[in-house]
Amino acid sequence: MLKAAVLGAGHLGKIHLRLLKQSDKYELVGFYDANQENAKKVEAEFGYKYFDNIDDLIDAADVIDIVTPTLSHYECAKKVIAKGKHIFIEKPITNTVEEAEALRTLVAEHGVKGQVGHVERFNPAFNAVKDLLHNPMFIECHRLAEFNPRGTDVPVVLDLMIHDIDIILSVVQSKVKHVSASGVSVISDTPDIANARIEFVNGCVANLTASRISLKNMRKTRFFQKDAYISVDFLEKKCEVVKMKDAPEHPGDFDMILQNAEGVKKQIYFANPQIHNNNAILDELESFADAINTDTKPVVTLHDGTEALRVANMIITQF
Repeated sequence: MLKAAVLGAGHLGKIHLRLLKQSDKYELVGFYDANQENAKKVEAEFGYKYFDNIDDLIDAADVIDIVTPTLSHYECAKKVIAKGKHIFIEKPITNTVEEAEALRTLVAEHGVKGQVGHVERFNPAFNAVKDLLHNPMFIECHRLAEFNPRGTDVPVVLDLMIHDIDIILSVVQSKVKHVSASGVSVISDTPDIANARIEFVNGCVANLTASRISLKNMRKTRFFQKDAYISVDFLEKKCEVVKMKDAPEHPGDFDMILQNAEGVKKQIYFANPQIHNNNAILDELESFADAINTDTKPVVTLHDGTEALRVANMIITQF
Protein backbone atom coordinates (compact mmCIF):
# COMPACT_ATOMS: atom_id res chain seq x y z
CA MET A 1 0.00 0.00 0.00
CA LEU A 2 1.41 3.37 -1.04
CA LYS A 3 1.82 6.07 1.58
CA ALA A 4 0.14 9.27 0.40
CA ALA A 5 0.18 12.86 1.63
CA VAL A 6 -1.67 15.97 0.53
CA LEU A 7 -0.29 19.47 0.03
CA GLY A 8 -3.14 21.97 0.38
CA ALA A 9 -6.27 21.53 2.48
CA GLY A 10 -8.66 23.89 0.76
CA HIS A 11 -12.03 22.89 -0.75
CA LEU A 12 -10.60 20.33 -3.19
CA GLY A 13 -7.77 19.30 -0.89
CA LYS A 14 -10.27 18.18 1.75
CA ILE A 15 -12.04 16.04 -0.86
CA HIS A 16 -8.74 14.42 -1.80
CA LEU A 17 -7.93 13.81 1.86
CA ARG A 18 -11.27 12.07 2.42
CA LEU A 19 -10.91 9.87 -0.66
CA LEU A 20 -7.30 8.90 0.01
CA LYS A 21 -8.34 7.97 3.55
CA GLN A 22 -11.04 5.61 2.26
CA SER A 23 -8.96 4.15 -0.61
CA ASP A 24 -7.69 0.59 -0.37
CA LYS A 25 -4.64 1.52 -2.43
CA TYR A 26 -3.24 4.27 -0.22
CA GLU A 27 -2.34 4.84 3.39
CA LEU A 28 -2.94 8.52 4.18
CA VAL A 29 -0.09 9.78 6.36
CA GLY A 30 -1.23 13.39 6.63
CA PHE A 31 -1.25 16.82 5.05
CA TYR A 32 0.39 20.23 4.99
CA ASP A 33 -1.29 23.57 4.45
CA ALA A 34 0.45 26.95 4.46
CA ASN A 35 -2.51 28.46 6.34
CA GLN A 36 -1.87 27.14 9.83
CA GLU A 37 -5.25 28.28 11.15
CA ASN A 38 -7.06 26.36 8.40
CA ALA A 39 -4.76 23.35 8.89
CA LYS A 40 -5.50 23.14 12.62
CA LYS A 41 -9.22 23.40 11.89
CA VAL A 42 -9.07 20.56 9.34
CA GLU A 43 -7.02 18.40 11.72
CA ALA A 44 -9.47 18.97 14.58
CA GLU A 45 -12.57 18.39 12.44
CA PHE A 46 -11.50 15.34 10.43
CA GLY A 47 -8.61 13.83 12.39
CA TYR A 48 -6.05 13.89 9.56
CA LYS A 49 -2.49 14.33 10.79
CA TYR A 50 -1.18 17.84 10.19
CA PHE A 51 2.52 18.30 9.43
CA ASP A 52 3.78 21.82 10.16
CA ASN A 53 6.89 21.17 8.09
CA ILE A 54 6.52 20.43 4.37
CA ASP A 55 9.80 18.50 4.17
CA ASP A 56 8.76 16.17 6.98
CA LEU A 57 5.51 15.45 5.16
CA ILE A 58 7.26 14.66 1.88
CA ASP A 59 9.75 12.39 3.66
CA ALA A 60 6.87 10.43 5.24
CA ALA A 61 5.12 9.53 1.96
CA ASP A 62 5.62 7.75 -1.35
CA VAL A 63 3.10 9.87 -3.27
CA ILE A 64 2.42 13.57 -2.81
CA ASP A 65 -0.95 14.90 -3.94
CA ILE A 66 -0.51 18.60 -4.78
CA VAL A 67 -3.77 20.51 -4.37
CA THR A 68 -2.33 23.96 -3.70
CA PRO A 69 -3.07 27.15 -5.72
CA THR A 70 -1.73 26.90 -9.28
CA LEU A 71 0.94 29.56 -8.70
CA SER A 72 2.67 27.26 -6.20
CA HIS A 73 2.40 24.00 -8.20
CA TYR A 74 5.86 24.22 -9.73
CA GLU A 75 7.81 24.96 -6.54
CA CYS A 76 5.91 22.28 -4.60
CA ALA A 77 6.35 19.67 -7.32
CA LYS A 78 10.05 20.48 -7.79
CA LYS A 79 10.66 19.96 -4.07
CA VAL A 80 8.74 16.66 -4.09
CA ILE A 81 10.47 15.28 -7.19
CA ALA A 82 13.91 16.19 -5.80
CA LYS A 83 13.17 13.88 -2.87
CA GLY A 84 12.35 11.03 -5.29
CA LYS A 85 8.60 10.97 -4.62
CA HIS A 86 5.76 10.53 -7.14
CA ILE A 87 3.46 13.50 -7.78
CA PHE A 88 -0.25 13.78 -8.45
CA ILE A 89 -0.82 17.42 -9.36
CA GLU A 90 -4.12 19.20 -9.83
CA LYS A 91 -4.96 20.95 -13.08
CA PRO A 92 -3.72 23.21 -14.54
CA ILE A 93 -0.37 21.48 -14.16
CA THR A 94 1.56 24.70 -13.51
CA ASN A 95 1.31 28.43 -14.06
CA THR A 96 3.41 28.42 -17.23
CA VAL A 97 4.28 25.96 -20.00
CA GLU A 98 7.97 26.45 -19.22
CA GLU A 99 7.39 25.28 -15.65
CA ALA A 100 5.41 22.26 -16.90
CA GLU A 101 8.18 21.26 -19.28
CA ALA A 102 10.73 21.62 -16.50
CA LEU A 103 8.70 19.24 -14.33
CA ARG A 104 8.60 16.68 -17.13
CA THR A 105 12.39 16.82 -17.32
CA LEU A 106 12.77 16.50 -13.54
CA VAL A 107 10.43 13.49 -13.37
CA ALA A 108 12.46 11.71 -16.03
CA GLU A 109 15.74 12.51 -14.30
CA HIS A 110 14.57 11.24 -10.91
CA GLY A 111 12.71 8.18 -12.19
CA VAL A 112 9.37 9.02 -10.60
CA LYS A 113 5.86 9.21 -12.03
CA GLY A 114 3.48 12.12 -12.38
CA GLN A 115 -0.22 12.44 -13.14
CA VAL A 116 -2.34 15.55 -13.68
CA GLY A 117 -5.84 15.89 -12.22
CA HIS A 118 -7.87 16.25 -15.39
CA VAL A 119 -10.76 14.50 -13.72
CA GLU A 120 -13.19 14.50 -16.68
CA ARG A 121 -11.12 11.70 -18.24
CA PHE A 122 -12.66 9.53 -15.52
CA ASN A 123 -16.22 10.77 -15.96
CA PRO A 124 -18.42 7.66 -16.40
CA ALA A 125 -20.29 9.16 -19.38
CA PHE A 126 -17.01 9.82 -21.22
CA ASN A 127 -15.66 6.39 -20.27
CA ALA A 128 -18.78 4.83 -21.80
CA VAL A 129 -18.17 6.34 -25.25
CA LYS A 130 -14.43 7.02 -25.56
CA ASP A 131 -13.81 3.77 -27.44
CA LEU A 132 -16.51 4.80 -29.96
CA LEU A 133 -14.75 8.07 -30.81
CA HIS A 134 -12.89 7.57 -34.08
CA ASN A 135 -11.49 10.57 -35.91
CA PRO A 136 -14.19 13.14 -35.02
CA MET A 137 -14.08 16.09 -37.42
CA PHE A 138 -16.26 18.58 -35.54
CA ILE A 139 -16.55 18.98 -31.76
CA GLU A 140 -18.68 21.42 -29.81
CA CYS A 141 -18.30 22.01 -26.06
CA HIS A 142 -20.34 24.06 -23.62
CA ARG A 143 -19.14 24.32 -20.02
CA LEU A 144 -21.23 26.84 -18.13
CA ALA A 145 -21.23 27.46 -14.39
CA GLU A 146 -23.08 29.70 -11.99
CA PHE A 147 -20.91 32.39 -10.43
CA ASN A 148 -18.64 31.27 -7.60
CA PRO A 149 -15.93 33.59 -6.26
CA ARG A 150 -13.63 30.57 -5.80
CA GLY A 151 -11.44 30.25 -8.88
CA THR A 152 -11.91 33.76 -10.23
CA ASP A 153 -8.22 34.53 -9.68
CA VAL A 154 -7.54 32.85 -13.04
CA PRO A 155 -9.21 33.26 -16.48
CA VAL A 156 -12.22 31.04 -17.14
CA VAL A 157 -10.07 29.21 -19.70
CA LEU A 158 -7.82 27.84 -16.93
CA ASP A 159 -10.68 27.44 -14.48
CA LEU A 160 -13.21 25.61 -16.68
CA MET A 161 -12.36 25.36 -20.37
CA ILE A 162 -9.11 23.48 -19.77
CA HIS A 163 -11.21 20.39 -18.87
CA ASP A 164 -12.61 20.32 -22.40
CA ILE A 165 -9.27 21.17 -23.97
CA ASP A 166 -7.77 18.07 -22.36
CA ILE A 167 -10.67 15.86 -23.45
CA ILE A 168 -10.39 17.12 -27.04
CA LEU A 169 -6.62 16.64 -27.17
CA SER A 170 -7.04 13.08 -25.86
CA VAL A 171 -9.49 12.29 -28.67
CA VAL A 172 -8.07 14.18 -31.67
CA GLN A 173 -4.83 12.56 -32.69
CA SER A 174 -3.49 15.55 -34.60
CA LYS A 175 -1.48 18.70 -33.97
CA VAL A 176 -3.15 22.06 -33.40
CA LYS A 177 -2.85 24.26 -36.51
CA HIS A 178 -4.64 27.45 -35.49
CA VAL A 179 -6.51 28.94 -32.53
CA SER A 180 -8.87 31.91 -32.49
CA ALA A 181 -10.74 33.12 -29.43
CA SER A 182 -12.50 35.94 -27.65
CA GLY A 183 -13.18 36.55 -23.99
CA VAL A 184 -15.06 39.07 -21.87
CA SER A 185 -14.51 40.14 -18.26
CA VAL A 186 -17.88 40.78 -16.63
CA ILE A 187 -17.33 40.43 -12.88
CA SER A 188 -13.69 39.45 -12.48
CA ASP A 189 -10.44 41.07 -13.56
CA THR A 190 -9.92 38.17 -15.98
CA PRO A 191 -12.36 36.86 -18.64
CA ASP A 192 -15.49 35.24 -17.19
CA ILE A 193 -16.84 34.00 -20.51
CA ALA A 194 -14.81 32.79 -23.46
CA ASN A 195 -15.23 31.16 -26.83
CA ALA A 196 -12.47 29.43 -28.74
CA ARG A 197 -12.09 27.70 -32.09
CA ILE A 198 -9.30 25.16 -32.38
CA GLU A 199 -8.33 23.93 -35.85
CA PHE A 200 -6.24 20.78 -36.21
CA VAL A 201 -3.89 19.73 -39.01
CA ASN A 202 -6.15 16.77 -39.90
CA GLY A 203 -9.09 19.14 -40.55
CA CYS A 204 -10.93 18.65 -37.27
CA VAL A 205 -12.46 21.79 -35.78
CA ALA A 206 -13.47 22.24 -32.13
CA ASN A 207 -15.64 25.07 -30.81
CA LEU A 208 -15.49 25.62 -27.07
CA THR A 209 -17.55 27.95 -24.88
CA ALA A 210 -16.93 28.40 -21.18
CA SER A 211 -18.70 30.73 -18.76
CA ARG A 212 -18.70 31.17 -14.99
CA ILE A 213 -21.53 33.72 -14.98
CA SER A 214 -24.29 31.50 -16.32
CA LEU A 215 -27.77 31.16 -14.82
CA LYS A 216 -27.45 27.38 -14.94
CA ASN A 217 -24.74 24.75 -14.95
CA MET A 218 -23.97 22.84 -18.14
CA ARG A 219 -21.13 20.55 -19.23
CA LYS A 220 -21.92 19.09 -22.63
CA THR A 221 -19.73 18.01 -25.51
CA ARG A 222 -20.87 16.77 -28.90
CA PHE A 223 -18.66 14.83 -31.31
CA PHE A 224 -19.44 14.48 -35.02
CA GLN A 225 -17.63 11.86 -37.05
CA LYS A 226 -18.19 9.72 -40.12
CA ASP A 227 -21.50 7.90 -39.65
CA ALA A 228 -21.91 8.88 -35.98
CA TYR A 229 -22.98 11.61 -33.58
CA ILE A 230 -21.92 11.20 -29.95
CA SER A 231 -23.05 13.45 -27.12
CA VAL A 232 -21.60 13.45 -23.60
CA ASP A 233 -23.23 15.21 -20.67
CA PHE A 234 -20.43 15.42 -18.12
CA LEU A 235 -22.69 17.03 -15.52
CA GLU A 236 -25.65 14.64 -15.67
CA LYS A 237 -23.35 11.70 -16.53
CA LYS A 238 -25.36 10.72 -19.57
CA CYS A 239 -24.43 9.96 -23.16
CA GLU A 240 -26.18 9.60 -26.49
CA VAL A 241 -24.86 7.73 -29.51
CA VAL A 242 -26.56 8.01 -32.89
CA LYS A 243 -24.99 5.92 -35.65
CA MET A 244 -25.63 5.26 -39.32
CA LYS A 245 -25.11 2.15 -41.37
CA ASP A 246 -26.06 1.04 -44.86
CA ALA A 247 -29.80 0.58 -45.06
CA PRO A 248 -31.11 -2.99 -45.36
CA GLU A 249 -32.59 -4.00 -48.68
CA HIS A 250 -35.99 -4.44 -47.06
CA PRO A 251 -36.31 -1.98 -44.14
CA GLY A 252 -38.71 -2.71 -41.31
CA ASP A 253 -41.73 -0.52 -40.63
CA PHE A 254 -39.97 1.23 -37.76
CA ASP A 255 -36.51 1.54 -39.31
CA MET A 256 -35.30 5.15 -39.70
CA ILE A 257 -33.95 5.54 -43.24
CA LEU A 258 -32.27 8.60 -44.77
CA GLN A 259 -31.52 9.02 -48.46
CA ASN A 260 -29.01 11.58 -49.76
CA ALA A 261 -29.04 13.40 -53.11
CA GLU A 262 -27.07 10.58 -54.73
CA GLY A 263 -29.68 8.05 -53.69
CA VAL A 264 -27.54 6.37 -51.03
CA LYS A 265 -29.70 5.10 -48.19
CA LYS A 266 -28.56 4.94 -44.59
CA GLN A 267 -30.27 3.53 -41.53
CA ILE A 268 -30.14 5.53 -38.30
CA TYR A 269 -29.93 3.59 -35.07
CA PHE A 270 -29.22 4.36 -31.46
CA ALA A 271 -26.53 2.72 -29.37
CA ASN A 272 -26.86 2.70 -25.60
CA PRO A 273 -23.45 2.30 -23.98
CA GLN A 274 -23.60 1.17 -20.38
CA ILE A 275 -22.59 3.84 -17.88
CA HIS A 276 -20.88 2.59 -14.72
CA ASN A 277 -21.28 5.21 -12.01
CA ASN A 278 -18.11 6.00 -10.14
CA ASN A 279 -16.33 8.62 -8.07
CA ALA A 280 -14.13 10.18 -10.73
CA ILE A 281 -11.69 11.78 -8.26
CA LEU A 282 -11.20 8.50 -6.40
CA ASP A 283 -10.75 6.71 -9.73
CA GLU A 284 -8.07 9.12 -10.93
CA LEU A 285 -6.16 8.84 -7.66
CA GLU A 286 -6.36 5.04 -7.66
CA SER A 287 -5.42 4.82 -11.33
CA PHE A 288 -2.21 6.63 -10.39
CA ALA A 289 -1.53 4.05 -7.70
CA ASP A 290 -2.00 1.33 -10.33
CA ALA A 291 0.45 3.08 -12.68
CA ILE A 292 3.06 3.23 -9.92
CA ASN A 293 2.55 -0.35 -8.76
CA THR A 294 2.64 -1.81 -12.28
CA ASP A 295 5.22 0.65 -13.65
CA THR A 296 2.90 1.73 -16.47
CA LYS A 297 2.03 5.09 -17.99
CA PRO A 298 -0.47 7.17 -15.99
CA VAL A 299 -3.82 7.87 -17.66
CA VAL A 300 -3.20 11.64 -17.70
CA THR A 301 0.53 12.22 -18.05
CA LEU A 302 2.52 15.37 -17.37
CA HIS A 303 2.82 15.64 -21.15
CA ASP A 304 -0.99 15.68 -21.43
CA GLY A 305 -1.23 18.36 -18.76
CA THR A 306 1.47 20.42 -20.48
CA GLU A 307 -0.26 20.28 -23.86
CA ALA A 308 -3.63 21.25 -22.35
CA LEU A 309 -1.95 24.25 -20.69
CA ARG A 310 -0.16 25.14 -23.93
CA VAL A 311 -3.43 25.29 -25.89
CA ALA A 312 -5.14 27.15 -23.04
CA ASN A 313 -2.41 29.78 -23.18
CA MET A 314 -2.78 30.03 -26.96
CA ILE A 315 -6.45 30.86 -26.35
CA ILE A 316 -5.73 33.36 -23.55
CA THR A 317 -3.25 35.30 -25.69
CA GLN A 318 -6.11 36.02 -28.14
CA PHE A 319 -7.97 38.13 -25.56
